Amino acid sequence: MFETIRKAWAVAELRQRMIFTLLMVGVFRLGNAIPVPFMNKEMVSQVMGGAGQTGILNLLNLLSGNSLSQMSIFALSIYPFITASIIIQLLTVAIPRLQEIARDGEMGKKKIGKYTKIGAVILGFIEGYAIVNGLFSQAIVQQSMFSGFVILLSMVAGSMFLIWLGEMITAKGVGNGISIIIFLGIISGLPGQIGNIWRQFQTGLIQWWQILILLIIVIFVLWVVVMVNEGERKIPVQYAKRVVGRKMYGGQSTHIPVKVNMAGVMPVIFASSILQLPNTIALLFGTDMPNWVQNIFTVETTSGLIIYAIINLLLIILFAYFYTAIQFNPVEYAKNLQQYGGFIPGIRPGKSTGEYLQRISNRITFIGALSLALVSSGPMLLAKVLGVEIVFGGTAIIIVVGVILDTLKQMDSMLTMRHYKGFLK
Repeated sequence: MFETIRKAWAVAELRQRMIFTLLMVGVFRLGNAIPVPFMNKEMVSQVMGGAGQTGILNLLNLLSGNSLSQMSIFALSIYPFITASIIIQLLTVAIPRLQEIARDGEMGKKKIGKYTKIGAVILGFIEGYAIVNGLFSQAIVQQSMFSGFVILLSMVAGSMFLIWLGEMITAKGVGNGISIIIFLGIISGLPGQIGNIWRQFQTGLIQWWQILILLIIVIFVLWVVVMVNEGERKIPVQYAKRVVGRKMYGGQSTHIPVKVNMAGVMPVIFASSILQLPNTIALLFGTDMPNWVQNIFTVETTSGLIIYAIINLLLIILFAYFYTAIQFNPVEYAKNLQQYGGFIPGIRPGKSTGEYLQRISNRITFIGALSLALVSSGPMLLAKVLGVEIVFGGTAIIIVVGVILDTLKQMDSMLTMRHYKGFLK
């Protein structure tokens, strides 16, 4: 990892991209310190400190870099955009007109992006209203329509600014901008979580052996996440020999690398975004909702945590298959192999090859998705059993490791492209 960063820093173009990314990181951290107007920060801290019944909000606070507990202009983070993108992508599969737009090259991509941003604005106002009037209603200094509108507008504007910031990082920086913003939020909140565990140890709330078990779990989760992200199934491919004029082509042996986790961290990000919707609905209804419904919307109770873990598992598996289907088309891959004289030993070219690739993809995607789902919810369940209060759990570790690996791969690709460019010269 450090060797890749060192080599990238030595290249002027990549160094500029890395510096630009670091500057955008500074802008993100600066925005986290800008408070929303008409809000009492002390009251907000008291509400978040006593929000044990809304444990999912504490998770979202960690993923947003503690901006929710500070009620900064980035309090909504980019989750309205993520939720809107989920809805638009699902509608693209279901509505033929949107399918046509999506296939219309760069123009279609821009239109889909425009629809996603419009949806993000709408969802931002809904989520902002739920948070302000449901969770922090007592923290509003001046109760009026004008102050409420300014608060909502500030939060939605901050969220849309983060979307723009993520797009700028993707275009002019290094890595996927949206993923990096979530990564930064998690990293900035981890020291506080570690400090919280240390204070619990000093006060005698937890013992040294509990911390040791937690540390072993974290190391194991890191190992599993790296193995799943780097794991791949190599399907052997043989190209038939053919004579063109006086030259013979083909005859090479290669392989198709089918990754265990093609979707990367997106299923985990999408699942965490979807899981905040019930909490938003609960805040919209406030105290009018039955107690048993409110108990479902928390990770503090045993029943709520189990329900959260099950739904999280199902959503991660669902989105893993969904994203894999978008990225890997076995039928097209089989046609291309047949067109260029390639075949998988023991498998007929054409339809049989497509069906074989689909079976392989389904099996390893299930293994990868199930591993990520168990890693995402497992640490929170074990922490409940051990009696240790942690919020980051497996979800944050998966996102952090996945973003680091994806960014390093992108830097490697840029270095490789530069190498080939110099070779051709």
